[in-house]
Parts: sequence; structure tokens; C-alpha cells
Amino acid sequence: MQKILIAVDGSELSLDAVRHALALRRQGLEAEFVLANVQEPASLYELLTIRDPERVQGMTASAGDHLLERARELCNAAGASYECEIASGDPAHTLLDIAERFSCDAIIVGARGHGGLLGTHLGSVSQVLAETSSIPVTVVKHAAFDAAGEFARHDTSRPADPEVVIGLA
Repeated sequence: MQKILIAVDGSELSLDAVRHALALRRQGLEAEFVLANVQEPASLYELLTIRDPERVQGMTASAGDHLLERARELCNAAGASYECEIASGDPAHTLLDIAERFSCDAIIVGARGHGGLLGTHLGSVSQVLAETSSIPVTVVKHAAFDAAGEFARHDTSRPADPEVVIGLA
């Protein structure tokens, strides 16, 4: 059974990454998922005003949990096995650390998330993952899904899968 890390930041593109993983599972891939959310580290201002590292950590966990909610709903509806991980730090490098810690076989990520658009076609996190990961990375560009969570087919002469960019390890 494959273990696949799915980066989730709450954006629609990150949810497309979840939908893509679930579509692969429906097509016969035996996989369990690690839904991972990486929060920005607390700012100096937050640390100085809150003065309670446990409270700051709790706020980080709460924010990450909220952003993972929709991804969990999609996995639950599909009957998929998953676990969640919330961390803080540099998103790309922290996701790589999570993938290693959970012994993941692959990573699926949306092309862009809530962060700034540093890359021309890919978001900075997905670009760093594709360039530096030692395991395969699938970058999912935005796709249209129907009500059942299947990829909508507007042009029946093409496959129904979303456009993906593969980073080779």
C-alpha cells in the first residue's frame, strides 16, 4: 500500500490535490494519505504579546486543524484512510520533513496555494518540492469537478484527469 502526503492549505487548489488523490484511489491505487498543513512560524510580535509558547502552539494547531477540515470531509466521504499532521515552519522544507517522517512514497500538491505567487506557472512551494524531493511529486493544476467529485469532462476527446506536472526524483 502506498502512503501519499497531500499538502493542504485550505485553498481550492489544495483541495483539488485531495480530489486527485481520491480519484487515483477510485481507479484502483491502494493508498493511505497523510494530510499535511504547515503554518507560518509565530511572529516576534505574537511571541512578545502572548508570552505563552503553549498557547501559541495551540493557536497554530487550531488554525491548521481548521484548514484541514474540508480535506478530512472529502476523505471521509470517500472512505479513504488518512492521518493528519500540522506543523510550523518553511512550507516546502517542512513538508519534505513530514514526508520523510511518515515514510511517504509520493507527494501530491496543488500548483499554487494561499501563499504569494513567486513562480510563473507553479507556486513557490510546489516548485521547491518538485525540484528537491527524493520521492515523486505530482503538482495538480486547477481542475473542474462534478458534484460526485469526478473530474468534469468538457471536451470528451481528452482524458477526464486534471492537468498535472510531474517532478521526477
